[in-house]
Amino acid sequence: MPLLDHALYAFVIMHGLWGSPWMMIILALGAAYLGGRVVEFIPFTRRIIERREAERG
Repeated sequence: MPLLDHALYAFVIMHGLWGSPWMMIILALGAAYLGGRVVEFIPFTRRIIERREAERG
């Protein structure tokens, strides 16, 4: 069960980070930025966005 050990260790670290409101804000902003950047690079989602923009314009 070494995979479970690593997963539980990650959750313990995350629990310590979630205790600080500043870390929550930093992680949320970082995740929002990276999520927006990833959506632009995925071809399927890029096509969906282009279709929506074409329908509006």
